[in-house]
Amino acid sequence: MYRIMIVEDDLAMARAIQKEMKAWGNDAEYVEDFRNVLTMFAQYDPHLVLMDITLPFYNGYYWCTEIRKTSGVPVIFISSAADNMNIIMAMNMGGDDFIAKPFDLSVLTAKIQAVLRRAYDMPGKVPVLEHRGALLNLYDTTLTYNGEKIGLTKNEFRILQTLMENKGRLVSRDTLMTRLWETDSYIEENTLTVNIARLRKKLEKSGLKDFITTKVGEGYIIETDQAAARTDPGESR
Repeated sequence: MYRIMIVEDDLAMARAIQKEMKAWGNDAEYVEDFRNVLTMFAQYDPHLVLMDITLPFYNGYYWCTEIRKTSGVPVIFISSAADNMNIIMAMNMGGDDFIAKPFDLSVLTAKIQAVLRRAYDMPGKVPVLEHRGALLNLYDTTLTYNGEKIGLTKNEFRILQTLMENKGRLVSRDTLMTRLWETDSYIEENTLTVNIARLRKKLEKSGLKDFITTKVGEGYIIETDQAAARTDPGESR
């Protein structure tokens, strides 16, 4: 059963979508307080978000951008503003699909199921990476340790995923820069240093001290032998 979060200010439409989602065996909740969309997102922890563009207080682009700072959960935009500019904006803001209003609920359901299959049912895809009891979820881009879910930015997730996929092997700065460059227009070298430093602070705050080791002038490594792990003082590069 998947959890679908509906961000739609037309209450009748939100309830109709909720009813349809539940009829297909999923759980669904719609936003009622449009000032605190992120609060509901954090509490409900959805597998997919349906996002209208025109909303009270802040538009759907704003909320999608905020969600993308900590999560890669699929977002489908639903809007009557279905001109090319809005569709392009929706995709550039991190949307996974765009459905024009008015739509048939059966078509909406089919689209949602297709996105969910792509996101969660890919054969052969490893869903979780683990080290020292920390679990990196490749579906929702979060890290869990001791029952605590640690939100990661897109860059932090890509860095940690690359390092955990290469656990026990040195990963050069150039390799990490290339990984960050996959979906961003340009990444300055200092951006990597800043993101590594922020990621380390999050890890240490959650009890994962010395999770990433710096090899000065070479790159970074997640050590498999904890006795050998040594973080160089300071993050100079």
